[in-house]
Amino acid sequence: MPAFKAPAPGFSVRFSPFHENRLLAATSQHFGLVGNGHLLVLDLSAAGPGGPGLAPLFSFPTSDALFDCAWSESHDSLCAAASGDGSVRLFDVTLPPEQNPVRLLREHAREVHGIDWNPVRRDAFLSASWDDTLKLWSPDRPASVRTFRGHEYCVYAAAWSARHPDVFASASGDRTARVWDVREPAPTLVIPAHDHEVLSLDWDKYDPSILATGSVDKSIRVWDVRSPRAPLAQLAGHGYAVKRVKFSPHHQGMIMSCSYDMTVCMWDYRKEDALLARYGHHTEFVAGIDMSVLTDGLLASTGWDEMIYVWPFGSDPRAV
Repeated sequence: MPAFKAPAPGFSVRFSPFHENRLLAATSQHFGLVGNGHLLVLDLSAAGPGGPGLAPLFSFPTSDALFDCAWSESHDSLCAAASGDGSVRLFDVTLPPEQNPVRLLREHAREVHGIDWNPVRRDAFLSASWDDTLKLWSPDRPASVRTFRGHEYCVYAAAWSARHPDVFASASGDRTARVWDVREPAPTLVIPAHDHEVLSLDWDKYDPSILATGSVDKSIRVWDVRSPRAPLAQLAGHGYAVKRVKFSPHHQGMIMSCSYDMTVCMWDYRKEDALLARYGHHTEFVAGIDMSVLTDGLLASTGWDEMIYVWPFGSDPRAV
């Protein structure tokens, strides 16, 4: 299956919502502790001697680490990256590196760790920072639209609802997941989601009341925000912290996860035997995963082994 050796450890990978063969990846030198970053745009359709492969179309070096990235939902060439220097950077992949970033947004006081673009109201995106805040942005504005405060520790991730244009959720080191409405200054719901830091979360693409969280406690929990006193399901199978969780855009109940245990897992939380597949193709922490919106069953992952893989569900990511 297609694979690519990145110039530094990988932290995030995203399929384009416009081009079925295009991926975005964020990497950082020295595991994000110090050094530069790279934002990569990769083409899946490039053919090599062994068949289809991944080839870089664009590579944008940055002066600090990149922890996350997201494609614009309104412009096929625009994307955003979350930086370790507290900035959010907007890139236009049709322009050369010397003309990028096209916008540098400096408002967070600490590292920006998560970024997510609104799939419903497509002119808005969120940043999540270790300064305990989230910010709402529009790519056409030089300053944030709003700042959301309420978390008591680092905010690691934000995720927009797939159905409600004004609703998003956030994951924090304060052990909570919080649901927000951009029209309200405070969270509309606080879920004591885990007994340890919550590193990631995502909304079900079919049921707007269902939210999944991933934690340092090695588990994934699935919540109904209408009745959040106890999780609907708890998925145990990772050996270390769960770094990211993603709901499938094609199959209700299916969740993809990755962990510091160097594996990627696929689940169906509605089943008694919830674990559908486990992939052990990485040789270091797995930090980024995604599922293609345009191609059913197409998966991607990246990790601290500097590798980026793309493969169909049910196949071996390392097979040629």
